[in-house]
Amino acid sequence: MASFVIKPTHLRCVVRTGRLISEYRTRKTLFSERSYSTEGDSRIPKIYTKTGDKGFSSTFTGERRPKEDHIFKALGNTDELSSAIGLAREFCLDKGHTFTYQLDKIQCVLQDVGSNIATPQSSARESHIKRTKFAVQPIADLESWIDTFTEELPPLTNFILPSGGKSSAALHVARTVCRRAERSVAPIVRSGEADPDVAKFLNRLSDYLFTLARYAALKENKEEKIYRRPE
Repeated sequence: MASFVIKPTHLRCVVRTGRLISEYRTRKTLFSERSYSTEGDSRIPKIYTKTGDKGFSSTFTGERRPKEDHIFKALGNTDELSSAIGLAREFCLDKGHTFTYQLDKIQCVLQDVGSNIATPQSSARESHIKRTKFAVQPIADLESWIDTFTEELPPLTNFILPSGGKSSAALHVARTVCRRAERSVAPIVRSGEADPDVAKFLNRLSDYLFTLARYAALKENKEEKIYRRPE
């Protein structure tokens, strides 16, 4: 099994998420109404901020944009992708698959994808860019995993339909969400607002999820449904 090698910037996904949230929360101009527990303060922080009630939200650089802005559409699709992978992972865990650690790490990388998308280059300072730069190593790791799984799979000679058991079908759902995320990120990358490697990662991730869905079906001895033209 290929190993997953991630640079420290990706291993700190959980830490980064907490740090981003902390930075957002402490921005006086964005979250000045919010109360937080401090030493000697027993109040519980509230999850809602009310800052988005008028249909605007903030990028990591501090811009206020409409919630339907292409940046937030891409972020939403990426978030949905991570959720879909998380659900598929639960099905795979139930079946005892050994590749679930890869899905864990992919979800962490998707946090970094979101960080990069949420940092429009047009308004980013050097400190923003440094903290949210996307590395290329995860792309190489996906390619290595794809090659490893493909060696065990029978050649693909027909179109297959999402099938092959719950694990496989759930991975196919994640694959289709990944395609949507990639489509929403593409114009942001073309405009120079996000790192091109983010789009490459999503493109390769959809291939990985397709291959993994087939591999899961193989390991569970589940039959993949072959496309046949209706008569």
